[in-house]
Amino acid sequence: MNRLKQKYNKSIVPELREKHGYKNINEVPKLEKIVVNIGCGDATGNSKLLEAAMNDLEIITGQKPVATKAKKSIAGFKLREGQAIGCKVTLRGENMYNFLDKLISITLPRVRDFRGISNKAFDGRGNYTLGLTEQLIFSEIEYDNVVKVRGMDIVFVTTAKTNEEAYDLLKGFGMPFKK
Repeated sequence: MNRLKQKYNKSIVPELREKHGYKNINEVPKLEKIVVNIGCGDATGNSKLLEAAMNDLEIITGQKPVATKAKKSIAGFKLREGQAIGCKVTLRGENMYNFLDKLISITLPRVRDFRGISNKAFDGRGNYTLGLTEQLIFSEIEYDNVVKVRGMDIVFVTTAKTNEEAYDLLKGFGMPFKK
């Protein structure tokens, strides 16, 4: 069993039950999934850029990504409906906890001048989005093999009803929020 899953069951659940007054253990919010997304708008002209982004995402998450396609045609961006413009991975279960553990304990502390992540990126329904500016902060990515430096979005989907509950849950896992 993963270290963070054990921590959730042994310490986070009792803390949240006490703080928010949940009567039933199933009311306690939990992490449902983590979605990692890379947008490649410039892949419309060069499909190799999308392949490189998908390769990077697979190395980072350990799971094969799915190409995301455009929903509408936009002439100004030279974009047609159904054209691949990004990729994403949905992590659940053991893979999700392994990725979260790696993100919190290895990747984020490696960022230069890191002072914590914003606590204002909650959506009002208990989900949190973390935007990263480059994939190079992950230790698995080799600098020499990078085709183009890209940012990515990491979305933490929880069963929490409010932002405060989701904040307490992610703080319990050890997310380094700004003070």
